[in-house]
Amino acid sequence: MDTAPAAIELDGLTRRYGYRTVLEDVSLRLPTAQTLVVFGPNGAGKSTLLRVLATLLRPHAGTVRVLGEELPARAWAVRGRLGLLTHDPLLYGDLSARENLRFHARLHGVPLGRVDELLTAVQLERRADEPVHTYSRGMVQRTAACRAVLHDPAVLLLDEPNANLDPGAIELLEPLVGRASGRTRVLTSHDPAAGLAEADLVLGLQGGRPVLLAPAAQVTVAQVTELYRR
Repeated sequence: MDTAPAAIELDGLTRRYGYRTVLEDVSLRLPTAQTLVVFGPNGAGKSTLLRVLATLLRPHAGTVRVLGEELPARAWAVRGRLGLLTHDPLLYGDLSARENLRFHARLHGVPLGRVDELLTAVQLERRADEPVHTYSRGMVQRTAACRAVLHDPAVLLLDEPNANLDPGAIELLEPLVGRASGRTRVLTSHDPAAGLAEADLVLGLQGGRPVLLAPAAQVTVAQVTELYRR
């Protein structure tokens, strides 16, 4: 049995939108510094799960604990320790990358030197003062990744983090949001092989229900692919 401290614990998590159940009876335990990869077809509940963990949605049933804090009652105690990267970059298009990151740095009480450090790490320093709306999608994703890790979060919540990135950009972001970051991560993926390579624990969802939950070493690409065929 794994006795490492749990960063995330779910027990019977259920979430509905109106009369439609989008997550039903999801239970798991993710130890600190491990990665949970969530697979499933569109509409399976992957993004909803991330939003619950990010304290953006309340569960309707079950228990959710992140970093030892129960949600939503203790959401205020955990928000500053989470990093969120989704399809919405959460950036102001009329501001530059540097201005966006400095804004978030002030919100989190982070030294402004951290901004320049991250811009250099993702090779955006030469265009850091241009408006974000002039960036390519890959550049926007690199900037959003900097925003997600600016405050050195303990947990990263990543919705298709490699979307819009070429192999070189993926390599640049590896120390920030990849396994090399050493952080606890929950990420969604539609790529069975790449997702399994990232995972310690695998969760497969269909219609909001967990149909696969196992250590990554026990899951095959064929099993994950089958989730999208049913």
